[in-house]
Amino acid sequence: MRVLLSTYGSRGDVEPMVGLAVRLREFGAEVRVCAPPDFAELLAGVGVPLVPFGRSVRALVTGATPAASASRIAADLVAAHFDIVAAAAEGCDALVASGLMPAGARSVAEKLGIRYVYACFHPFELPSPHYSPSQRPGPPFPPDADNRTLWDLDAEKVNALYGAALNTHRAAIGLPPVDNVRDHVFTDQPWLAADPTLGPWQELTNLDVVQTGAWILPDERPLADELVAFLDAGAPPVYVGFGSMPMRASKDVARVAVEAIRAQGHRVLVGRGWADLALIDDRDDCYAVGEVNQQALFGRVAAVVHHGGAGTTTTAARAGAPQVVVPQLVDQPRWAARVAELGIGAAHNGPIPRTESLSAALETALAPETRARATTVAATIRTDGTTVAAKLLLGS
Repeated sequence: MRVLLSTYGSRGDVEPMVGLAVRLREFGAEVRVCAPPDFAELLAGVGVPLVPFGRSVRALVTGATPAASASRIAADLVAAHFDIVAAAAEGCDALVASGLMPAGARSVAEKLGIRYVYACFHPFELPSPHYSPSQRPGPPFPPDADNRTLWDLDAEKVNALYGAALNTHRAAIGLPPVDNVRDHVFTDQPWLAADPTLGPWQELTNLDVVQTGAWILPDERPLADELVAFLDAGAPPVYVGFGSMPMRASKDVARVAVEAIRAQGHRVLVGRGWADLALIDDRDDCYAVGEVNQQALFGRVAAVVHHGGAGTTTTAARAGAPQVVVPQLVDQPRWAARVAELGIGAAHNGPIPRTESLSAALETALAPETRARATTVAATIRTDGTTVAAKLLLGS
């Protein structure tokens, strides 16, 4: 069986698909991945073919390329689906799409007559009576609207961004127009690749959601000798890193984080990430790392301060590491709330950490009862998500 996995976004959108690709290959499938060019090294590291798709995400989020409007980005992505993704899907039996609204992927599958699956890595983007939609580009939501109205408005925003481009391309290949792009992309049976403990799906919707568990790419890379030496040199440090988030005023963010962690009596491990966080002085209680095996690292830290991406939240929870989530956008505030609700860490109030606010959150995360609760929850985190998904896709 030949499978194409397609996604556009940051590492949190790509790595789960790579995890599924590796598992599918172990089951005998032939797999390729359409993803942004930023992740060529990640795909090469596991020997999965990459078809570069769209412009560099890092360049977009860090401002390294000229700014483009949301509508321009949306139109370009739709066009890329009908061009690059369509070409990559030739000869495949199934197409699994995720990431930034993959408008066009289902149309490609429809034209080729192959199976289409939409997968998401958190429940909060799927219409539900249990929470409101996140903000998208477009007019702000009216403050007094009820939940059903908000989700209807969300669908209108997706139509405004993607509808014209999608239907133009569909018409060009002889397909009828789509009147609700969001629901067309999601289908009536989306897959939810999130851990049931961390991101449970609550019923009472029109969707027949298939929750597989998180798609985890096993990381066997050893930690660098210098990092191991730092870890061995004292008590477990607190890790702070914000992944693919650009974190404006990153120098201030690094200073605040280091000062707040030191105030709690802990050493500091700084993850540079796309914000390029750096050490603030030459004291030997701090160490900075770039790309690192977080699965191995998080089991050796006192706590993890991060942005609240689905992948980082899951990795920290699986390691039993208490968390402080400093949410920036989209699903991250909800992951922060879930971490606090489960008692495995603290939700920072707002996206900009201050020394006092981060110190208060760290007090909660570093409390013995939080560590105990994080250890308990770690034992519930499933690791078979890619196996479940692969068997569903392959019909075994």
